[in-house]
Amino acid sequence: MLDITLASLAVTLLWPVLLWFSLRIWWQGDGPMFHVSERMKTPERSFALLKFRTMTVQLYDSGVTGPEKAHRITPLGEMMRRHRFDELPQLWNILKGDISIVGPRPPLREYVKRFPDIYADVLRSRPGVTGLATLAFHQREARLLAECTSAAETEEVYCRRCIPRKARLDLTYQKNATVLLDLWILWRTLRQLATRSHSPNLPAKIMDCNQVINL
Repeated sequence: MLDITLASLAVTLLWPVLLWFSLRIWWQGDGPMFHVSERMKTPERSFALLKFRTMTVQLYDSGVTGPEKAHRITPLGEMMRRHRFDELPQLWNILKGDISIVGPRPPLREYVKRFPDIYADVLRSRPGVTGLATLAFHQREARLLAECTSAAETEEVYCRRCIPRKARLDLTYQKNATVLLDLWILWRTLRQLATRSHSPNLPAKIMDCNQVINL
């Protein structure tokens, strides 16, 4: 009910923003308005995750986005990524019941297949638009991937250094999940986007997450 209520309110308030970005991307005329990505809601069940398209189209694109893909990000796409406006179409995914507002980010099928034990635990929680791992580790992940010099290195760093840490944060959220924690994560996410703050003060009972972030 909280997901449906907040997502419906967001659509009601933000429809002019959604329309404006849709028209801007359409006006560029170099590809579709939306990027549709197969993501996993459980280890067995997938769904189509919607985002505003931020990159030029390339066939057979896969895996996490690293520096080797940076040249494909459009100027509008860079701004949308910086403020996470590209994720606004996921309001539709929330209303459909694919994801929640708060939860672990839904992984690509290829990573679920490569790390079945990790995602068997993580995906016991319904995936979300934002979550504890997104809030606490997003900037750290961006810095780690920014240091990579090739697609192979990006993939290696993401699998070795990012996936395990995000999983530990997601499982910490799973262990402590409450409505109040969800509201706190949502509030801190919005505040982080508004202020560009990179180091949220975590609740006392999950302060050990800082050790995970800085490993």
